[in-house]
Amino acid sequence: MNELDVLSVFCGPDGRHGNALGVVRDGRTCPDLASRQATAAQLGFSETVFVDDPERGVVDIYTPGRRLPFAGHPLVGAAWLLDLETLQPSPVLGGEASAAEEVWARQDGEFTWITARPEWAPPWRLERYASAAEVDALSAPPSGEGRLYAWAWQDEAAGRVRVRAFPRRDDGIVEDEATGAAALLLTAELGRALNITQGRGSQILTAPGPDGTIEIGGRVRLAASVPLPVPATR
Repeated sequence: MNELDVLSVFCGPDGRHGNALGVVRDGRTCPDLASRQATAAQLGFSETVFVDDPERGVVDIYTPGRRLPFAGHPLVGAAWLLDLETLQPSPVLGGEASAAEEVWARQDGEFTWITARPEWAPPWRLERYASAAEVDALSAPPSGEGRLYAWAWQDEAAGRVRVRAFPRRDDGIVEDEATGAAALLLTAELGRALNITQGRGSQILTAPGPDGTIEIGGRVRLAASVPLPVPATR
């Protein structure tokens, strides 16, 4: 029986929260773009990963409505689950090229880290608010267009930030619990390491590198291993 691993990525210090991620370890289970997209839509996670080569770390990433060339929380989760030092998010189906190059990963105690470049991330509108309370009070989602990453300092001297993320896509994901790509962009804009609290209590750590790369790290736990549902479309 084909199984689906469900991970929680970027968990809080108490091991709770984190963004749910589906990982299909055997990508051959869904051999084409249509079946992968249908499976991701059926599962309903913000992202689902299909592993096409577990030794080289080749993965294919989907939201419920589209395919992604790069995303932070799927790559952190896949690095933890597969225990690899490199990942390649370049799609192997359809001849598409990914903007992301080889992504380095490392384990550091309870944290899993990946190294990425800001230009790999999709665009997010980074909007600063006056206080964490204002971010907490936002409706879901706020009016407007495009992806919104709402943030405020909790403790600027310590680099502690409160954020909420609203993809504003037509795929049923109203608010993203933990968003690695947007954290990457905010770190690049501010030019410093950040300790981010997102959503209900997820935690993302970031650290800029001297070569323009940024490390994104967090805790990952296995929430469940369940039978993989048969996709609605083949």
